[in-house]
Amino acid sequence: MPRAALKDEEIAAFRRKAVRVATRLFAKQGYAAVTLRAIAEGLGVSAMAPYRYFENKAEIFALVRADAFRRFADGQERAFAGARAPMERLFAMRDEYVRFALEHPDAYRVMFDLDQEPEADYPELAAENHRSFDALKEAARLAIADGVLAGEPSIVAHQLWATLHGLISLHLAGKLTMGCTLEELLAAPPLRFGFE
Repeated sequence: MPRAALKDEEIAAFRRKAVRVATRLFAKQGYAAVTLRAIAEGLGVSAMAPYRYFENKAEIFALVRADAFRRFADGQERAFAGARAPMERLFAMRDEYVRFALEHPDAYRVMFDLDQEPEADYPELAAENHRSFDALKEAARLAIADGVLAGEPSIVAHQLWATLHGLISLHLAGKLTMGCTLEELLAAPPLRFGFE
């Protein structure tokens, strides 16, 4: 007897649960070590069940990353919209960045620490990744237009991102051991690197 067709709601619910389980597995073990069988075990289903919902492991990983970038971008856009003054906006976005990384370290790791096949193969992932950076680039552009920062918006946005990502990565890895805590560094006056 043929297997009953899955309903859209069943597919969506299974995929959401699989993304949650797979996020944790990829973050803890890395992409290469995770198998579809391990994801199935984490879900409490048969080893073949994931193949009803996903083409392969790469598709699951792309969905995991797209989901993480979507949640991250949503937070960045909320922080952007919640402030009017350019520096207030950048600090709100910084605080949201830190909150997301600390509350969702597994998602943060799969976003920034693990490699994947070209994003062009996964349009949803590419769109969410770019959306997550677009808010910062626009905030940098507005701060430059207001005269509180100087430079080209894309370069300034990259400098801000790289500085914050480095700080968060060191914190998450337990490497902030040279006498300053994450909280102290976030409370310090802003770094003037690259700005007039």
